[in-house]
Amino acid sequence: MLKLFALALTLIAGAAHADSTLHTDLPLAYLEQAQGDARNQPLVIFLHGFGSNEEDLFGIKDALPSTWTYLSARAPLPVDPNGYRWFARKPGDGDYDGESADLQSSAKLIKAFVTQATAKYHTQSDRVFLVGFSQGAIMSYEVGLRQPELLRGIAALSGSVLPVLKAELKPNEALGKLAIFIGHGTLDQALPYVSAMRANEVLLGLGLKPEFHGYPGMPHTVSETEVQDLKAWLEKSLK
Repeated sequence: MLKLFALALTLIAGAAHADSTLHTDLPLAYLEQAQGDARNQPLVIFLHGFGSNEEDLFGIKDALPSTWTYLSARAPLPVDPNGYRWFARKPGDGDYDGESADLQSSAKLIKAFVTQATAKYHTQSDRVFLVGFSQGAIMSYEVGLRQPELLRGIAALSGSVLPVLKAELKPNEALGKLAIFIGHGTLDQALPYVSAMRANEVLLGLGLKPEFHGYPGMPHTVSETEVQDLKAWLEKSLK
């Protein structure tokens, strides 16, 4: 869904070339861009949306600091030969929700991936970010809000907080240290803009202070403006 946008970023930014090898030494297959000595560098982990793959969000890194470490993970459940998902959607006409077994299984894999990647690249949890789009944003909430000690922050691009997570969340001190970026287009046809507004309300109710960005006229995608806002938020969150 975002491949053309990612290509445009690559052509414009001209950043260091990333390793195109699909790595399999961590719990999820992934693409990597890392400096020779990545010790103590911020670690940004991209989680793609439904039906896409690890290549989709990876181009965003070209608009971000070139010295940081970037990983783009592949979801574990195949949709077609080149597409993957983090969970199956529950049937019905109610609010967008996911099958519990899939959510739990994928969350477990992401947690292990984050933990092992943090160790592999010799950084600290307060320098690790999940950046997810659509289902990837939903999974970023699932992992980050349940185990905030693993991360410095979550960027939820065109996502939502699922009903089961909302029902189980309670304020705690660890959550207060979590930085959150919410970005959503007002014309999103897959996850309506109200999904982001509701997520923002949930987070505010937990005592968090999300940075909320609505993008007028934007559908279910990521814009260059949103990426620049994301960059500013990432850099600010590390200060």
